[in-house]
Amino acid sequence: MKKTRPILRTDPAAITRPLDQLGWVAREAGEFTQLRDELEAHNGLQGLEIVAPDAIEDAVRIFYRDGFVVIENVLDTDQLAHLREGTFGSIRAMLALDKDRVGNRGSHRYSFGAASLTGHMVHHPAWAMLIDLPRLTPVLTALFDSPDYITRGGGGDFCLPGATFYQPLHSDIVDRFVHKGATFGSFYDPTGGLTIRDLPCPYICCNFLITDFTHSNGPTRQIPGSQHSRAPLPTLAEEPAWMKHSTVSPAKAGSVLIRDVRAWHGGTPNVSGEIRAIPNIEYYAPWFREPLRTCMPRKIYETLSDHGKRLAKFIVADENELLQTGFRSDLGGTPALLRT
Repeated sequence: MKKTRPILRTDPAAITRPLDQLGWVAREAGEFTQLRDELEAHNGLQGLEIVAPDAIEDAVRIFYRDGFVVIENVLDTDQLAHLREGTFGSIRAMLALDKDRVGNRGSHRYSFGAASLTGHMVHHPAWAMLIDLPRLTPVLTALFDSPDYITRGGGGDFCLPGATFYQPLHSDIVDRFVHKGATFGSFYDPTGGLTIRDLPCPYICCNFLITDFTHSNGPTRQIPGSQHSRAPLPTLAEEPAWMKHSTVSPAKAGSVLIRDVRAWHGGTPNVSGEIRAIPNIEYYAPWFREPLRTCMPRKIYETLSDHGKRLAKFIVADENELLQTGFRSDLGGTPALLRT
């Protein structure tokens, strides 16, 4: 029997209530003491290498080995403050539509892009700022071995205190297939010899940490080396403890988590007292394309650097095109794969 989407109740008080009071709806933090103790004791990738923005060779080495890399101090003080202000304002607007914290990626867990009317957040100046960062662009150019990559937009996610479940491991890209008349994915080898996992990295996601990743506030878990794996993804019941504890933590606010989107990853419980949010920008390799959505107003585009304009040239609206921005009243709903 097909489940219907829950009807969301509005919560106007979310606009003004203190941020640390927006979570733990219909749940009690004290009930999860054992889980919190387990995460504090065991969470965190062993030997996690975090590099400086100028350590480009190390960043490339780690990224192609593990399928991800963390670079610290990518955002300066002003950039971090600007991104926090924009992100937290957007979080408040979304939560004002969801009093019960149903979420759109499971309870207390949300995707910005899924909720946005354009599918992205680059209509917002805080997100647009991230497209061409002086401390990040040289790294991306090295990872793609070219300055001719492009952006497809950006969104990211956040989880509130009270997101007490693990998100199933998943990848953000698949080989092309058709389901119920709709086409998903892009790459397809008619001979059956290659999959998208056999290619160089086609698609990078940069998640920006606006608060520290701690062991208990829902840091992303990443499975090193899984970007090329053809093995089936384990279910939550099958997933071993070491994978659940394979989180990118601790890591400092102002860092960026650069991901090959093929690598297995997933959300983890947030049993802390703070919101964990990671706005993102996403990029395609010069040789790779999937359908692109118009999601950047022309007035935002004109604020970008020359390189930023080249990156965003396929997602900018025409001069007289008016984009409808804001959030969907149902926040987009939660895909079946990610329901908990």
